Amino acid sequence: MFKLKRIKLKKIQLFLKKLPRILAENSFFSLLGLLFLSLILGLIIFYQYHLLTKAPLKITGADKSLEFKEETCQKVKEEWQERNQKFSQTETKEYPDPFQH
Repeated sequence: MFKLKRIKLKKIQLFLKKLPRILAENSFFSLLGLLFLSLILGLIIFYQYHLLTKAPLKITGADKSLEFKEETCQKVKEEWQERNQKFSQTETKEYPDPFQH
């Protein structure tokens, strides 16, 4: 029967404690490794999004003709007129100076 080795936490802890020193001593190789890792990750993400954008799109409702809703257009025009009126009223309003006593 196959027997699994036990994971020794002491060895892992010692390695994690030594890891910053190892990375500092080999900073050039660490930089190259991290750069290579980031390039691989970036290529994977780019490849996935590139495939997603190349997927054929299904357009639903293309057989319907467009309708112009006159009521909605009138409501939008009225709202714009009200906003323009309020905006023009602010030009004539005089505000008190907060720095004068």
